[in-house]
Amino acid sequence: MSATEPVLVPLEYQEEELTTLIGPDWADRLLHAYRWMVLGRTLDARMLGLQRQGRIGFYGPATGQEAVSVGAWMVSKPQDWIFPGLREQLLALARGHSLTTYLHHLFANDLDPARGRQMPCHPTAREVHYVSMSSVIGTQISQAVGTAYALRHKRDPSVAFAFFGDGATSSNDFHAGLNLAGVLDLPVVFCCTNNQWAISVPVERQSAVAHLSEKATAYGMPGATVDGTDVVAVFASLNGAAEKARSGHGPTMLEFVLYRMTPHSSSDDPTRYQAKDWMARAQAHDPVRRLEDLLARRGALDEAKRALIALDADGEVRGAIATAEKVGPPLSESLTTDVLASPPAPAGTGSDGS
Repeated sequence: MSATEPVLVPLEYQEEELTTLIGPDWADRLLHAYRWMVLGRTLDARMLGLQRQGRIGFYGPATGQEAVSVGAWMVSKPQDWIFPGLREQLLALARGHSLTTYLHHLFANDLDPARGRQMPCHPTAREVHYVSMSSVIGTQISQAVGTAYALRHKRDPSVAFAFFGDGATSSNDFHAGLNLAGVLDLPVVFCCTNNQWAISVPVERQSAVAHLSEKATAYGMPGATVDGTDVVAVFASLNGAAEKARSGHGPTMLEFVLYRMTPHSSSDDPTRYQAKDWMARAQAHDPVRRLEDLLARRGALDEAKRALIALDADGEVRGAIATAEKVGPPLSESLTTDVLASPPAPAGTGSDGS
């Protein structure tokens, strides 16, 4: 280790604790979680590289936030609804959304379900109850609350999970959504992924509370601040909140404190506003490396298995890229598909097509 390399902050869990928090099959479950986290990290690196090469137009990475998405996958049930913020793509994939379909979306090709009409990194995956992201900050919060109200009205035991960043806690929809959920005691879990930056605005400049989870008290619901780089802590907190909501005991707000380890998006340059030691601090709390270290110390992961997981992830991502790049752009005649009930007549013809 070089003198400048940050020292990793270890996850200190004994086998008995892991059995209590995760279950007797904790090793298998956490190893599966690790595979997904490695896939997400690999996908981010490859897609940012493709954007820099001009092969895709835009990309918003989630590097540093993998533990939250994977922890939510471990807790959520297939019938639950996911309302993502801006960095939960990995959750959709872990719940069963096809990686190849997601790559079609990123390339905006003719097999993209949205035919290139949606902003990249904003997929809709109805088959896994994953609602499209919105770049309008906070709107998904009130949408999740509306869905939670409908679930209760239908006596459906499912839960709505609403994800949002630290900046969204200053939005109108945050107030409206949490207020309504608190008043009506709805089955929704509010998940604030506090990566400490609202693009270039640090969290201390947009909120005066010490912990964003304190805001939950004003809306009559419990709140808790969790280490968002610790997948075990993420799982345990989400599992408790989800079971509380599922059993009819109302909403919870969880604040997951973590580190954004990349630019806000491929359009951003964080060197203009972040401190020089930011990345070193972030790398010391890298959720992928922290879980890798825990599994190795508990005897569940050796170097050969780690290398194989990395190789498999790289092969899966490269294969999906190769498939998506072979598909051409959306056909011009698809312009009105899913937009108009009846396609318009060709230019220069009458209403009857003559």
